[in-house]
Amino acid sequence: MSQIMDEQMFSLQRGSVPLLVSMPHVGSAIPLELQQNYTPEALQVEDTDWHLHSLYNFLPELGASVLTPAYSRYVIDLNRPPDDAPMYPGASNTELCPTRFFSGAPLYRPGCEPAPEERARRREAYWQPYHAALLAELERLKALHGFALLWDAHSIRSQIPWLFEGRLPDLNIGTAGGASADPAITAALVRACAAHPQRTTAVNGRFKGGYITRHYGQPARAVHAVQLEMCQRVYMQETPPFAYNPALAAQIQPLLRNMVADALSACASCYEK
Repeated sequence: MSQIMDEQMFSLQRGSVPLLVSMPHVGSAIPLELQQNYTPEALQVEDTDWHLHSLYNFLPELGASVLTPAYSRYVIDLNRPPDDAPMYPGASNTELCPTRFFSGAPLYRPGCEPAPEERARRREAYWQPYHAALLAELERLKALHGFALLWDAHSIRSQIPWLFEGRLPDLNIGTAGGASADPAITAALVRACAAHPQRTTAVNGRFKGGYITRHYGQPARAVHAVQLEMCQRVYMQETPPFAYNPALAAQIQPLLRNMVADALSACASCYEK
């Protein structure tokens, strides 16, 4: 395996199988020169997808490539389109350069929200390198294997009234309403989850997949994409200090590993002669 760093913007661990796992919201850094613009609370980056490196610690064993950013989604959201079009029209949305917490409260001090020029600068400085690396790795895997599976890994608090009503299922599978992955992949994921009936699951519910899933998932071009939005309650403390719970994590990791492995196997079966 080889690792690539881009001036600490992102880390790419290259694997040996046609699987790329993207974790676009695990970054927690905010550049020093920007910190004065945020509220003190924002610097705690509470809406981070915490501890996914630990939760997905089986990925090297599977031979997966793994792409992760250094910077927080509060700087720029790597899972939003570059034109900042809303991902879920009619619902509460966070932007390419978010201005609100998931609670709806402001991230920035009054008058310090990023201007259009600053948003464009961040898109070029942070968003573009990550997506260039993502696309290049998908193309590398596809050239080697004839196809590629992109797994977009996320986690979120189970209850966030500003974004959705009630309590989310434990596992929220998104394939852009079926457009980003072959139906056999979705079926394999549903079967894997059915073997663990204690876990609640939704397919293309509130979270159908963000920009990464929708943009790169192109089954006609032999690239399939799945987003998994996992509730943080199943592996960690959802309130500060957002501590990882190894005992809880150990209960969900076998299912999570099976989901990733079964999705890859189903993807491969689409190309068997």
